[in-house]
Amino acid sequence: MSGFLDWYLDSHPAVATALGSLAHDHTLGDFSATGFTAREQAAAQWLTRLDAAATDGVDPADVVDRDLLVAVLRGERAMAGWPEWRRDPVVYLRPVFTTLFNAFLHRLRPEPELVASAEARLAEVPGVLAECRRNLDPDLAAPLLVRRALDQARTARGFLTRTLPAEVADERLRARLAAAAEPAAEAFDELVGFLTDFATRARGDWRMGERLYSTLLTERELLGYDAAELHRRGVAAYEELDQRMRELAARLPRTSDREPTDWHRAMADLQDDHPPTLEAMRAEYAATAERARAFLVEHGLVTLAEGEQCRVVPAPVFQRPMLAVPAYLAPPPLAPASRVGHFFVPYPPDGHTEEQVRARLRGNSRSQLVTIAVHEAYPGHHWHLSWLAGNPRTVRKVFRTPYFSEGWALYAEQLLAEHGFFTDLGQQLGHLEARIFRAARIVVDTALHCGDMTVEQAEAHMSGKASLPPETAAAEVSRYCAWPTQAPAYLTGALEINQIRADYLAANAGSRAPGGDRGGNAVLRSFHDTIAGSGALPLGLARRVALGS
Repeated sequence: MSGFLDWYLDSHPAVATALGSLAHDHTLGDFSATGFTAREQAAAQWLTRLDAAATDGVDPADVVDRDLLVAVLRGERAMAGWPEWRRDPVVYLRPVFTTLFNAFLHRLRPEPELVASAEARLAEVPGVLAECRRNLDPDLAAPLLVRRALDQARTARGFLTRTLPAEVADERLRARLAAAAEPAAEAFDELVGFLTDFATRARGDWRMGERLYSTLLTERELLGYDAAELHRRGVAAYEELDQRMRELAARLPRTSDREPTDWHRAMADLQDDHPPTLEAMRAEYAATAERARAFLVEHGLVTLAEGEQCRVVPAPVFQRPMLAVPAYLAPPPLAPASRVGHFFVPYPPDGHTEEQVRARLRGNSRSQLVTIAVHEAYPGHHWHLSWLAGNPRTVRKVFRTPYFSEGWALYAEQLLAEHGFFTDLGQQLGHLEARIFRAARIVVDTALHCGDMTVEQAEAHMSGKASLPPETAAAEVSRYCAWPTQAPAYLTGALEINQIRADYLAANAGSRAPGGDRGGNAVLRSFHDTIAGSGALPLGLARRVALGS
């Protein structure tokens, strides 16, 4: 594995910067067709070397690292036949937004150095967007994905010329950054015109197909089943959760003429109780996250990372057209001193109407925001990723799969439900609704990409089966089309982690974990600290680490 990480970080400087590498914060990278092809070829060569590496007598932790890289590279090999850089403009937009935004969010350098690195990147933006126009293939690019990227590109001028300079305190440096941003903003203006026309010429398909989808599940995620089996599991999980929610809805007091077991209408009624404003929504999320943190300490369910902090803030403007749900940005794990994460509350896009604000507030009602705060903050993403940042194995911090990280966050919701954190029937129903939403995602994502469901059918399914408002359902389905295999990660991962936990507790029955037994949960805490601290591994590797097998 010697030299692999150096090659990878040098070849993907935007990724390296997001991870906190200051050695890579001056460039966006090579987005030419030659650059993409060269990286694909080099990745194939690394896979051949790592596949052939002997493991006899090697430290088991090193073998896990090697197997993690092999899984990542097999995924890249599979995706080489589905070149996103020819299909989706977001490949070119995302690094521009994230590298500039993250730099000022995390502030790992003094302000003059931050501005200098931002100027260097801004100077590269016209060239990156020119490569975007050259590389996109109308026979491969899907109009849906082009329009999705177009919505984000339209936010660029405001982000680059107003939002970004406003992050700089020094007036002279602010003026410098604003001047450097203008040519980049003009390049985005040109790209908006190009994509507007290109969307009318694009005729590609966003559907990945069952064969590639199954390959990613088995070779990259190391699951023991294919897309068809994953779909069946999603259907079964939905049916089981639907029955539990019907039973719980029957216990709720009725404030309308709904049928007793109609949990969809019960959730709609509960959504009438929501924060009155967007800022009040953010404040309630922050307070709930702090309450969840205190609950973890009281019950001894996990060990908190030293110096960790979760900041609860509005979603960045450039993300709002593409995300209608809360999100989390981890501490940069390659920056040793940083344990500060950011929980982004889903404000609507600029130019929103009062009705859109109302819909967003209803979708973050008091019955729902408790489980969401647990998912995003404690002991979900923030706890996991701030704890993982202390892992000495760099490869585990660089490569993570959503089948563990999102699975962990959904498992975290279940964990706190088991210990009584959701204190009333409305919160309990909200917790189950978040879970059945993830079951619906499995059904829809697999059906979409295997050709069994249209976009319109998927939106209707998410509205009818998961009770999403039409605007949110449309944003969700657009995300599934653009990011195949990710949406099923949540419930799939949670169920797998739950089974690993059962096996761990059975193997450690009667033992006492180090560090005392606060709340009687020492062995459970040891499991959490071990499996989550080991990374966000493909689930087969996570099982091996947790059980020592």
